[in-house]
Amino acid sequence: MTQTLWSASALLSDGWAKNVEMEIDDQGDILRISPEAAYKQGEKLSVLIPGMGNVHSHAHQRAMAGLGERAGLSYDGSHDSFWTWRKVMYHYLERIQPDHLYHIASQLYLEMLKYGYTCVGEFQYLHHDLNGGVYQNRAEMTLQCLQAANDLGLGFTALPVLYRYGGFGNAEPLDGQKRFLNDTDGFVKIVDQLQKACASNANSSVGIAPHSLRAISQDLLRQVIEQLGEGNLAAIHIHIAEQTREVEDCLAWSGKRPVEWLLDHFDVVQNWCLIHATHMNQAETSRLAKCGAVAGLCPTTEANLGDGFFNAIDYLKHNGRWAIGSDSHISIDPVEELRWLEYGQRLLNQNRNLLVSAQRRNTARNLLEGAWQGAELACGRKTGCIETGYRADFIVLDESHPRLYGRNEDSLLDSWVFSGNENLVKHVYVGGNQVIRNGQHINETSIQQHYRQTLDQLAE
Repeated sequence: MTQTLWSASALLSDGWAKNVEMEIDDQGDILRISPEAAYKQGEKLSVLIPGMGNVHSHAHQRAMAGLGERAGLSYDGSHDSFWTWRKVMYHYLERIQPDHLYHIASQLYLEMLKYGYTCVGEFQYLHHDLNGGVYQNRAEMTLQCLQAANDLGLGFTALPVLYRYGGFGNAEPLDGQKRFLNDTDGFVKIVDQLQKACASNANSSVGIAPHSLRAISQDLLRQVIEQLGEGNLAAIHIHIAEQTREVEDCLAWSGKRPVEWLLDHFDVVQNWCLIHATHMNQAETSRLAKCGAVAGLCPTTEANLGDGFFNAIDYLKHNGRWAIGSDSHISIDPVEELRWLEYGQRLLNQNRNLLVSAQRRNTARNLLEGAWQGAELACGRKTGCIETGYRADFIVLDESHPRLYGRNEDSLLDSWVFSGNENLVKHVYVGGNQVIRNGQHINETSIQQHYRQTLDQLAE
C-alpha cells in the first residue's frame, strides 16, 4: 500500500521545489514526485530535505564518551594521545556483553535519529565473548546493533570488522584485542550470518571493514574478498592514516605511506570508504580523489583524539568524494561534524567559506550535498537524495525556530549549520515511516531507562 506526503518546500535532486507531492511505495522507496501540486491528502509538511548518512560508528564507545578526558601520563597531559586513549577504551569494552551493547546502541541510534541521521554504518569489531571465545552465533554482537536499529527504525549498514594482528608485519595481537580477532573462515561466517539476517530487510545492507593496515595482512584481506565476492558487499571500509605514528610505522614496515600502500595493492574504487585519511601527502590526496573512493571524515572525533586536520581543500579541488561519521560519539550531530570540517579549514588557512564549489556558493548546501552523496556510496544504500527510486529517508526542519525564521532554501541551510547549537530537526522519516515526531521517538523513555541501567551494571 502506498502513502502520500506533501511538503511546502523540498530539496529535490535538481534543486529546491515548492508544493511537492510525493508517493512512497510499501517498501519505503519514492515512487513518484510531483512539484507544484495542490495539497490533496497525506501528511502536510514544511521544509523537507534528505536524511543524513552516518558512515562511521563504533556503537559501544557511546557508553564511554567523556571518560578519556583526564590527563594520564604526565601532570599536564602532554603525553596523552590516541594510543593512551585506546588503553582506556580497551579497558572499558572488556565488560560489555550482548545485552549491554543492544541498550547502548539503542540509546545511540535514538540520538542519531533525533539529530537527523537516517542511516548508520556500524563499524563493529567487538565480536567475541569476554574471554575471546566465539558466541553460538558468531555475528551475535553486530546482530545486537542491527536489532537496535530495526527497533528504532534507523537504516543500517553492517560493517563487521576484520581484525587479526596487533601491528604492521603481522605482529602478535595484544591481550586487549582478544575480542576482535578472526581468521578468514571465522570472519566469513560472521558476514554470512549478517547477510541472512538482512536479506529481507529493505532498511539494511552488509559490507565489511578491514580494521586498518596494522590489523590485517594483504593475503588475509584478499582471501576474505575472494570468498565473499566484492560484488556481494555493500561497501568496504578501513581506518587509514589517522595518526602520524601510523604513517611512520607503515613506512618502516613497507617503505610506503598507508594510503599509498593500499592504492598500490588493492583495486580501491567507489565502494571503498577510507576512514579519516588525515595524514596524506599531495600525491595520495590526488590519487584517493581520482580513484572514486569515499573519504569518511569524523571531525569531532578527529579533534578529540588529536588526529589533525584532513586536507579538505586540495581533496575537493580534485573532486574527491567524502562523507561524515560520528565515530566515538563524543558528538552525535551532523551539523557539528559539518561545521568542524569547514571551521578546521578556516583555522588552517585564515579565510572563510572555503569548502564551496563553482556550482554551490552557499557553504552549508555544498557541505550537505557532499555528505549526502558520499554516504550513499559508503553505506551502499539509495539514500541522500529526494528522487524517484531512492529511499524515502527525510528530515523536516523547524522553520519556525528563531534561528531559521524568515530563512528559506539555501539561506535556511546556512542558518541551520552555522548559527547555533539547538537541535532544529522536527520530524524524521526512514523508509517512509515517521520515526521522530516533534523531536521525540515513541519509545524514548524506555530506551533511556534501559541505557541508564546498563551504565549502572557496567560501573559495578
